[in-house]
Amino acid sequence: MQTAESRPAPPRLPPHDPGTPALSVVDMHTGGEPLRIVLAGCPEVAGPTLLAKRRYMRQHLDHVRRRLVHEPRGHRDMYAAVLVPSELPGAHLGVLFLHNEGYSSMCGHAVLALGRFALDFGLVAAPPAGAREARVHIHCPCGLVAAFVECEGGRSLGPVRFHSVPAFVLAADLLVDVPGHGKVVVDIAYGGAFYAFVSAEKLGLDVCSAKTRDLVDAASTVTEAVKAQFKITHPESEDLAFLYGTILTDGKDAYSEEPTTNLCVFADEQVDRSPTGSGVTARIALQYHKGLLELNQTRAFKSSATGSVFTGKAVREAKCGDFNAVIVEVSGRAHYTGTASFTIEDDDPLRDGFLLK
Repeated sequence: MQTAESRPAPPRLPPHDPGTPALSVVDMHTGGEPLRIVLAGCPEVAGPTLLAKRRYMRQHLDHVRRRLVHEPRGHRDMYAAVLVPSELPGAHLGVLFLHNEGYSSMCGHAVLALGRFALDFGLVAAPPAGAREARVHIHCPCGLVAAFVECEGGRSLGPVRFHSVPAFVLAADLLVDVPGHGKVVVDIAYGGAFYAFVSAEKLGLDVCSAKTRDLVDAASTVTEAVKAQFKITHPESEDLAFLYGTILTDGKDAYSEEPTTNLCVFADEQVDRSPTGSGVTARIALQYHKGLLELNQTRAFKSSATGSVFTGKAVREAKCGDFNAVIVEVSGRAHYTGTASFTIEDDDPLRDGFLLK
């Protein structure tokens, strides 16, 4: 047994700029997709609403994103979350999502992880004794999302599910001229963020076996083609009116008890290791729109990158502006991987991070 004298001293921070607080983080992953949650060290993010805070961080605090996500502290495919107060009375927390290029409007894998984190770190009250699930209201830039966290004795167990904002189809069976591939049929759907969906087979690839580089190149070409040829609009906010990325699928959209496989490439060619929570939301909305799914019919979605699986189902119909929409339930498992404190030396020319192309 260790005595008080023999216990190691708390870790010291290395030499650093005393005027720049260390960024203290908890790292998690959901289905292999990382999430770096900031505990302390981020300056106050100003703004009366969450979308205003998102704009403020982009304009005034983007160096924090780069320090968290980019090398040498992160990597091209790192993802992070900054927790902020929400203006919504029912929200337990607000969150800004950070990726290699900027700021997302929704992130399902992060919501699944944040559900566990909020319970375990006391951001929500523990449920009554004997309760097997805690409810966490998370205000995302796209709106309020409810997460349901399996728990025991007030601590999370791992499985989490969430109910999405209204998800809808913006364009079905859209013909897009994709360089190198000619006219390709693409669907565009919203699950808190907009994605283009296309069967990888239409691009001459097998999403289950092709090299990741080839899938990334093909998906990025589709994304740029859609951006050039189709205007993305959202009925409630211009802040949400952008194409986040392209999801390549195995084309198995008709209902089956077997998982359907996909790979999401978003932001600046960032590859999601998970099946993509907001992508599953949008894909469920697309399948429901096409009459391929019924309410409360569960499908499994598999990541071609890691083999991890989320499940999803449309739980009820809704509206988003004039669009017919559905509320989608997405389920997955999140895990803790560690903690860290990131420091800055003011004479470091790479202190704000860099990315290799």
